[in-house]
Amino acid sequence: MICVGFDTLSVSVAVAPTGRDAALAVAAEHFAFCPDNIWQGAGSLTAYADQLIDADEWKFWWD
Repeated sequence: MICVGFDTLSVSVAVAPTGRDAALAVAAEHFAFCPDNIWQGAGSLTAYADQLIDADEWKFWWD
């Protein structure tokens, strides 16, 4: 599933990271694509990475 809005993007995840190291690598890529998820959302890259572990959907948004 992919949902695209004016300032949002949601995608379903087939294989989410299962450990912190893999999640941190994915979180760094997400930060490059959409820093608002970290700066205005989770607050830190590690906190965001923890949210990615075993997640079945990733959401991005921009101000």
